[in-house]
Amino acid sequence: MANNIAEKRRQQEEDDDEEDGDLDGWGERNYADERSWEALQEDESGLLRPLDNKAMYHAQYRRRLRSLSTASNSQRIQKGLIRFLYIVLDLSRAASVMDFRPSRMAVVAKNVEAFIREFFDQNPLSQIALVIIKDGVAYSLTDLGGSPESHVKALMAKLECSGDSSLQNALELVHEYLDQIPSYGNREVLILYSALTTCDPGDIMETIQKCKKSKMRCSVIGLSAEMFICKHLCQETGGLYSVALDEPL
Repeated sequence: MANNIAEKRRQQEEDDDEEDGDLDGWGERNYADERSWEALQEDESGLLRPLDNKAMYHAQYRRRLRSLSTASNSQRIQKGLIRFLYIVLDLSRAASVMDFRPSRMAVVAKNVEAFIREFFDQNPLSQIALVIIKDGVAYSLTDLGGSPESHVKALMAKLECSGDSSLQNALELVHEYLDQIPSYGNREVLILYSALTTCDPGDIMETIQKCKKSKMRCSVIGLSAEMFICKHLCQETGGLYSVALDEPL
């Protein structure tokens, strides 16, 4: 009899302990549910959304990548905000060839005009100057400026072809001007070259090295066949070289 009473009392105590444990667990879960605001975040529109740890991780990862990219490109971003471009046009007798209709000179003038207008639309703070090659010499047609109309007007008034072409004289002239440009500007040269030869007074390789040292980026569009010296100039200065295969539409 006494054993039965003790056994019942022990079972009752165990049942009470289990009920207390269940109450404690319910209290902890209930408390966790009451702090559910900690699992919310505010989106871009100001609304509260459930916290997405995976999305937060990816967002933080993207921010780190952007910061690293910004740091590595700081020099490129800080400098070169303004472009100073010299357009060199070869108006030697080779520009009068009529493989493009009505002539190379007319096609070049038309496309240079369109390029100048588009250039200033995309680079309103930048400046352009025009240089002409003819009769074995190079001379400045317009000074650096930001007016597309003045450049176009001056170009259309000087569309005459004669003599030989001298790439070295053009580079020497452009180098003299661009070497004075402040360091915050990009020094660029675009050459539209019609001739297959260049009649130079000296060593053009030395002139190319001078341009490279002055950080002038020279690009050439050939209107005849590919020329080694033009390709070498672009490779040394980091420019682009291409040959026009047909007339632009």
